[in-house]
Amino acid sequence: MTPRNTVLTVSCKSTRGIVAAISNYLAEKGCNIVDSSQFDDLESDKFFMRISFISEAGTEIAEIVDQFAPVAKKFDMEHQFYEGDKRTKVLLMVSRFGHCLNDLLYRWKIGALPIDIVGVVSNHFDYQKVIVNHDIPFHHIKVTKENKPQAEARLMEVVEQSGAELIVLARYMQVLSDAVCKKMSGRIINIHHSFLPSFKGANPYKQAFERGVKLIGATAHYVTADLDEGPIIEQDVARITHAQSAEDYVSIGRDVESQVLARAVHAHIHHRTFMNGNKTIVFPPSPGSYASERMG
Repeated sequence: MTPRNTVLTVSCKSTRGIVAAISNYLAEKGCNIVDSSQFDDLESDKFFMRISFISEAGTEIAEIVDQFAPVAKKFDMEHQFYEGDKRTKVLLMVSRFGHCLNDLLYRWKIGALPIDIVGVVSNHFDYQKVIVNHDIPFHHIKVTKENKPQAEARLMEVVEQSGAELIVLARYMQVLSDAVCKKMSGRIINIHHSFLPSFKGANPYKQAFERGVKLIGATAHYVTADLDEGPIIEQDVARITHAQSAEDYVSIGRDVESQVLARAVHAHIHHRTFMNGNKTIVFPPSPGSYASERMG
């Protein structure tokens, strides 16, 4: 039987001996570290670490977790153990642009994005048939100025009932309230259709076209109460020329959006992202571990 992979994430004040303490503890428990990433942020004086390990001595994970407490207490760590093969329960939200939704569904279907999609919420019916055909629960929640509190209460009911651990805004064009953002802090990922912060608003590609830019892009970030200003997880750009139209910008931009959002979700579900004030620490998969995390 292949030993189960476990992931440990740690953040705490930067000081000497953290890596040694964790490594020695896991070695004493008969564990082999198969992947490790760490970062010292000199500005915030914080230390971040992600370790992937397997128990080769047959030690139960529950024992490893429980007896790690003294190590965590010594360094005042915020830490979490994750089962390496446990799928994150994800709730997708979409309005009328379906390119990111369809991309996520395809990656999920072929196994390139190992998640459990527990539902899709939309304020329109455009993708109801697509979702139902994937045997995924579809929830239509109409949002207006008048019913926004009731609509968000219904959204949180869906989150609660489905057990969703992560919400992904796959071009969902409604602004979430401060209350929802705070309650789901670090658990909502949005894709913004511009390379922040250059062009904000409803039509950034038109703005980019009018300014004659040579690069367009997209930004995936955690959602906060500050609209489109949450900690950035992933970004990418595409080079364009003067010969391309505003419509070309939109088409190219949508491809970039889909890829950036998928990479951001991929990093989150593999516990490679850490909130660090207004920024994020994002550890890339190591060459040795990429096969088990690859996007396809």
